[in-house]
Amino acid sequence: MKPPITPALVVRRAAMEANLAAMQAACTGAGDAGGVRLRAHGKMHKCSTLGRLQIEMGAVGLCCQTVGEAETYVHAGIGDVLVTAPVPPWGWARLAALAGRTRVGAVMDSAAQAQQGGTAALAAGVVLDAYVDVDPGMGRAGVAPADVAALAASIVAQQGLRYAGIQAYCGHHQHLPPAQRAAAHADWTVRLAALVAQLQAAGLAPEQVTGGGTGTAALDLAAGVYTEIQPGSYAVMDVEYGDLGDLPFAPALFVAASVVSANHASHVTIDAGHKALHPNGPASRVVLPPGSAYRPAGDEHGAIIPPNGASEGDLVWLQQGHVDPTIALHDALFVADEDGNLERWPIDARRASL
Repeated sequence: MKPPITPALVVRRAAMEANLAAMQAACTGAGDAGGVRLRAHGKMHKCSTLGRLQIEMGAVGLCCQTVGEAETYVHAGIGDVLVTAPVPPWGWARLAALAGRTRVGAVMDSAAQAQQGGTAALAAGVVLDAYVDVDPGMGRAGVAPADVAALAASIVAQQGLRYAGIQAYCGHHQHLPPAQRAAAHADWTVRLAALVAQLQAAGLAPEQVTGGGTGTAALDLAAGVYTEIQPGSYAVMDVEYGDLGDLPFAPALFVAASVVSANHASHVTIDAGHKALHPNGPASRVVLPPGSAYRPAGDEHGAIIPPNGASEGDLVWLQQGHVDPTIALHDALFVADEDGNLERWPIDARRASL
């Protein structure tokens, strides 16, 4: 297969769909009461077409990281979105406007956010689903477990909000080595179960306990506390998740680049640098030619060392180190069938950061 331009993001459709099916089957088969809900995280792919496919295959909706992502997905026909990061003051009116069209939820980690969200929803004549964002130890956002009940009560007091549950996302666990990840998850599960019991005793039982991710998905499903999980990278994977060695998902996303200069015996230069392969995370990995390594060589270029037969005009295939920020650098996914046919899927939420 040959994409029409380079650098380009190319998705193996069969591998992606197998990943989607595997995660959905794991969620459907978990628990004792009809499975655990899958709310796939749209911040990873930023692509409405892929999001709709996830819902067609059984996901209840999408997570979003920004108000802009939520707007993009709702306008594209996604029927249930949850903003999983704190919403700035200007964002509540925009979310309330969306809630007039579909189901919209947001996490909150302060009484001020509950007041802002409730006021905006009441003014728009809608109701927003509200979740208390619990800090499991990341220190990024969320309230301490001891403060969850008070914030839940603040949400209940707002006429424009519906207390829908709690979010507990352990991002700091996702890429730990298997044994360390399991131990950390077990410790957190005990504390999370205790928190849910406390809320139930206070008359604030969470309808949903949402969170989790690709790295902890199997542990989240087995724990029996989460009612909904939010994995994202499982759909196409990356070097960082693949190197954990214990996840049942195949690489499905690759970056195709062209050799644009071959004047050195030690390496060839390709048209994929920092603007095509985000440097966050581990180094991107060369898939073809085998045995070569990738080294960034500026914004627009990279070096393939050694060339291993690659010459000017050839395609080089790489797997990105970290999928989320790499996808955010591109305008489209080129979804490839095994016969080489390509379909272009716009990354339409790419610029939806506001």
